[in-house]
Amino acid sequence: MALMDRRVSPDGLRVFEVAARQLSFTAAARELRSTQSAVSQRVRALEEALDLTLFDRVHRGVRLTDAGQLLFEAVQQGFATIDRTIDRLQQHQRNPRLNILTDFSLATYWLMPRLPDFRQRHPDIDVRLQTNQGVFDWQGQEADIAIVLGEGRDLEGAMRLLDEEVFPVCSPAFLDRHGPIDGLARLGEVPLLTLTADQGQRWMDWPGYFARLGGRVQPAPSELIFNNYPLLVQAAIAGQGVALGWRGLVDDLLERGMLVGLEGLSLSTSNGYGVIDVHPEDHRAAKRAFLNWVKSRRSRP
Repeated sequence: MALMDRRVSPDGLRVFEVAARQLSFTAAARELRSTQSAVSQRVRALEEALDLTLFDRVHRGVRLTDAGQLLFEAVQQGFATIDRTIDRLQQHQRNPRLNILTDFSLATYWLMPRLPDFRQRHPDIDVRLQTNQGVFDWQGQEADIAIVLGEGRDLEGAMRLLDEEVFPVCSPAFLDRHGPIDGLARLGEVPLLTLTADQGQRWMDWPGYFARLGGRVQPAPSELIFNNYPLLVQAAIAGQGVALGWRGLVDDLLERGMLVGLEGLSLSTSNGYGVIDVHPEDHRAAKRAFLNWVKSRRSRP
């Protein structure tokens, strides 16, 4: 039976919530700027409508019955949900929110350095950035835009952001100690830093890299294994081994001299990062502004 079919008014539930929280009809009346008798009448009308006793009247106050306690908890949760929803709607009215979903790597090395430019151009848009280790089911997330690494067929209809070009990177000090690293044979002899793909992520790994460039050279066992690309890059900067670097993600680190790219061992694939409009039927101005901004930034530093 629906709530309104029980002849229960939302106002009656609000009075009940205040009385239950205060455990006093008199205190509830003060909070509601009403009278003790009016509060008592509202509560009694609610009890009659529900055919439940919600309060035991005790000396100098009231006490919730078991039924009253259960209803009190449910009403509090319900009003809290309504209040949060109203806050979100009002916030959305004041400042439209844009939910962007991507992986740690793209967020750290491509999006975050550029995001201040977008926010400067569109200060009225609230950006909510969601990250995980590998974006798969973007339709199952609360996202407006998803920026994902995928194979060519995965990105059909998406705006192409970065084509996949990978090459080994290491610190200048590491290269001084172990260099020159001028071929696959030598690369297979030095410590390699590995990024796991145990959740089905689509990025290039060392076995795939060696196989595509030759197939006969097997890399030595990795000394360090990571499930987070920014941590792996920090290990490479610290001189702990050679990592695979992605064009468009490590460019700034190369320019600043924190990493050296072994670009003679570069490999390009048909994979890449694509920008997906998760809800193309939604034509909000905030989303259009971000998509236009990304399009303008694709070929710029």
